[in-house]
Amino acid sequence: MSRKLFGTDGVRGTANSYPMTAEMALRIGAAAGVYFKRNKANVHRVVIGKDTRRSGYMLESALTAGLTSTGMSVFLMGPVPTPAIGMLTPSMRADLGVMISASHNPHHDNGIKFFGPDGFKLSDEAEMEIEALVESGVDLAEPTKIGRTRHIYDGRYRYNERVKAAFPSNLSLDGMKVVIDCANGAAYRAAPEVLWELGAEVIPVGVSPNGYNINENCGSTQPTTASETVIAHGADVGICLDGDADRCIILDEHGNVADGDQFMGMIAGRWAEEGRLKGGTLVATVMSNLGLERHLDSKGLNLARTGVGDRYVVEEMRKNGFNLGGEQSGHIVMTDYATTGDGLMAGLQFLGEMARTGHKASELMNVFEPVPQMLKNVRYSLGQAPLEVESVQSVIAGAEKELIGKGRLLIRKSGTEPLIRVMAECEDPALLENVVDRIVDEVARATAS
Repeated sequence: MSRKLFGTDGVRGTANSYPMTAEMALRIGAAAGVYFKRNKANVHRVVIGKDTRRSGYMLESALTAGLTSTGMSVFLMGPVPTPAIGMLTPSMRADLGVMISASHNPHHDNGIKFFGPDGFKLSDEAEMEIEALVESGVDLAEPTKIGRTRHIYDGRYRYNERVKAAFPSNLSLDGMKVVIDCANGAAYRAAPEVLWELGAEVIPVGVSPNGYNINENCGSTQPTTASETVIAHGADVGICLDGDADRCIILDEHGNVADGDQFMGMIAGRWAEEGRLKGGTLVATVMSNLGLERHLDSKGLNLARTGVGDRYVVEEMRKNGFNLGGEQSGHIVMTDYATTGDGLMAGLQFLGEMARTGHKASELMNVFEPVPQMLKNVRYSLGQAPLEVESVQSVIAGAEKELIGKGRLLIRKSGTEPLIRVMAECEDPALLENVVDRIVDEVARATAS
């Protein structure tokens, strides 16, 4: 059975269009409720968080109706970061955690992410079983066993304390000026609070959500505003989160951007020196730059690559006992502290290294020389399959031959948006651009026909 609802990070789509309708959210909630009640006899709990999208209210209500109809008691956290749900689910002895968010996507999209009772995202197998229950329908609870709903107002504070506890107790952010861009999203309160309480002078950006401005000209995918703010205020560093705060991009004191690869290279090297990097291995996806792999190899460390998606990174980490992984996009997973990517916690680890060494952000974030890499996206309509078109396959095959011994090519469908992602790496910038543009043009022609 292939998955129809779930992508690489839960269920996602345009709000009020399939599958992000109130009706489908109710059915998904009921299916998840039945799935997670199977192995527990008495108390049935679920915690639900959301980001700041207007459609979150609709989906929260529908999910709550579906879950309570199967006997689940629902605890509503309001706007909290995705990693807070990963933390609160086992902390509150819940059977299930739900985050309503479309991460870095624009406001008109939304999504539903599930966490199991251990605080980790669900496996492909679990998601397929929930899909089957959505399709087949479920038996509802008897009237006397319908679940209850409660609003929990201290979830954010519980999360804040957990994040601060991961910061080295012998260090402080006193005297450090930090720009924090919260993308008008889920961490718009939590992130500035944590940084200030640890001693930083905080300059907030993207902390005025109105339901429609999440990720709009701000956040990890659009760091220009934060970069300009770093320069304007003479800040020491900038931290850019995305809409649900599970990814982090670092800006140095000049407003320059470091992606997740540079961050992971820095932390992996530091942890290896301290004997903390389990298995001498960093886990990253096929998207991570070849320069990172070369850097780790020079230090006698390994890079284990996975498919795209932070949950596949986590699966590999758990399978082999590794404790550091992530994605070039800024998902940084440190299983010593959290069950999923945590942008704020990752940012604090970088600030801790600045405080420990006394080095500037620019001195810490340029760990390796990246191999020239280009990524371009082509949007397609639902129902189209441009990668199956013969002319597209022919162009791709030709490009692969040209890159043999010179670089690599990765082409895939996004698991979160209707996009074809064309990525290549090559030491020859002219060849790199030529190869990517040829493929992008052919894919675009296929989508237009």
